[in-house]
Amino acid sequence: MKKLLVLLALGACAGDVDPPWQLDHDRIIAVRATPPHIPAGATSMIDLFVGHKGAPTDVQPPDVVTVVSPMSLADTVSGSTVTAPSEDRLAAARTELGLMPGAPVPLQLGVGVAAEQLAATKTVWLGDSMDNPTLDGVTVGDVMPGASIVVPPLTDVHLFVNADDSVETVNWLTSCGSMHDFDLHKAYLRVEKKDPTMGELAVVLRDGKGGVAWQVWPISAQ
Repeated sequence: MKKLLVLLALGACAGDVDPPWQLDHDRIIAVRATPPHIPAGATSMIDLFVGHKGAPTDVQPPDVVTVVSPMSLADTVSGSTVTAPSEDRLAAARTELGLMPGAPVPLQLGVGVAAEQLAATKTVWLGDSMDNPTLDGVTVGDVMPGASIVVPPLTDVHLFVNADDSVETVNWLTSCGSMHDFDLHKAYLRVEKKDPTMGELAVVLRDGKGGVAWQVWPISAQ
């Protein structure tokens, strides 16, 4: 627990040299709870979308998951699984946190990847039900992407996902070329002469309610 908190503090203080859209970077890109909101007695699984310097991204379970708040619900985590407690315990947690009766209880978690000393936080909501969002209408260069993507170099390649930037958060990320407007649902990718011409393209959507979705494609410029 102490080591995880130190990693979280260091992650918050350290300045990244790479731009925020760079996939070729050691970090936890996103944390997903499936589902992000669960009623009493239900379970949610935690997994991570992780970037690696000099290697492809992957999706993996965290090596450690620790309850940060409220500590009265510390026993709701086992491995990478969260189990919502009884309604009586949820009611007590609402009182502890000063929440209204029936309000979902935010279970704040710290998650970590031991080998690369990476850490992040995640909130799972207990006491109601909600699923992760879906990625709709994704286009790359105005067409729906297939299993892999090929783009022309020295060209603005327009990217789109159906989302509302006022209430949802979109992040486009790449290790091929350079990303522009990476935090909008409409972005564009351009592969300059100095840029890598092979790598991955990813989009992450957060719905503002604890839900997250992502998708990754191999991409090359030729």
